[in-house]
Amino acid sequence: MRKSHGSPARQAHSMEEAVGAAIRELRQREGLTLAQVSEQAGISRGMLSKIENGQTSAGMDTLGRIARALGVSMSMLFSKYDASPSAAQHVKRGSGMEVVRRGTKSGHTYHLLAYDQGPVKLFEPFLITMTDDTEQYPTFQHPGTELLYMLEGVIEYRCGQSTYVLEPGDALTFQGEVPHGPHRLLQCPIRFLSFTVYPRGAE
Repeated sequence: MRKSHGSPARQAHSMEEAVGAAIRELRQREGLTLAQVSEQAGISRGMLSKIENGQTSAGMDTLGRIARALGVSMSMLFSKYDASPSAAQHVKRGSGMEVVRRGTKSGHTYHLLAYDQGPVKLFEPFLITMTDDTEQYPTFQHPGTELLYMLEGVIEYRCGQSTYVLEPGDALTFQGEVPHGPHRLLQCPIRFLSFTVYPRGAE
């Protein structure tokens, strides 16, 4: 019997390969050398070469600088990643881009679940994992509205002058300008989704 359920992850390039191929294509289309783009982006030529060949993953800040050096929006760098006729983006389990955010050193792991946002950031969906309660956690403030949805563990989360005990299935919504952040980790490991919707024009 013919098999017709091949894994999309096998059929498509990895994210690193797809982003690297897009960068190389955009660079060559503009007739630019590795040296020219790496100098403009503030990274080494060797690092840019590794990114183009899918040999290393680059952080969002680095990709942003490469995009600016090429004169394109960030979304163009992900144009080859898991493209489909519906223009939907399918991020397989465990394949979200791990990025650095405030709190990373405190035991947070951030996996960005969507990348194609163009030059103006409209929303950020993260899967956040917390396993270490040995550090003092930072306080966050940002534009927009944030929704937390608990998947695993129990956390006491502060928002303004109040604290909330969040368990699996609980949701907490608040304005990002209100100081907020973890207060206590009551049961680890903790995993929750964080969705932030930014007002148009927010940076």
